[in-house]
Amino acid sequence: MNRARLPLSEMAVIARVFFTTLIFVSGSLCLASNATTGTANPEQAAQQQPAPTLASLVDRDISAVEKQLVEAAEAVPEDKFNFSPETLNIPGSDYKGIRSFAAQVKHVAASNWYIWSPLTGEKLPEGLGNDGNGPANLKTKTEIVKFLKDSFALGHRAAATLTTENMLQSPGKSKSTRLHLAEFGVAHAYDHYGQMVEYLRMNGIIPPATRARSN
Repeated sequence: MNRARLPLSEMAVIARVFFTTLIFVSGSLCLASNATTGTANPEQAAQQQPAPTLASLVDRDISAVEKQLVEAAEAVPEDKFNFSPETLNIPGSDYKGIRSFAAQVKHVAASNWYIWSPLTGEKLPEGLGNDGNGPANLKTKTEIVKFLKDSFALGHRAAATLTTENMLQSPGKSKSTRLHLAEFGVAHAYDHYGQMVEYLRMNGIIPPATRARSN
């Protein structure tokens, strides 16, 4: 007998829903277990966090990558902010035309706006551009880091809009679901964080996240 097969995209959505539901159930069971076994004293019970929601879980993911990116950007001194591996002239390398560190940071921030703004319905900032490199008028480290932080503030607002009822809906003219857009912003930021870490290492800077683990 032939069996109908779901498209891979639908299977991925179902898997995400199952995973999210599993987290909700696990969190609820843990809270219930503490309540019935009496493992938490009155002070601990008062400090117990509310049960996780889809919005809070995505917000936590955004906070995690935000911390690493912002700390990495702040660790690079002003005079190294426009560094590009191309300037090293490493024999056999092919870094011609690669983004500078400043451009990497602006690219992540600009992408955050393009990815997350459909969830909040907010208007894109002036001069964002279409080349993926962010506003050309942002030159200094202070300006660029602020642009990055503002883009993650948007991410938190976007996460707050998520519910189990709307997570599979497509906002506006987007062909992607709200949940996909929210988490794709996180994945994209991590991708560029990996590149930024290499820039730090090329300049003798230990990434803050690595320093924290070694202490």
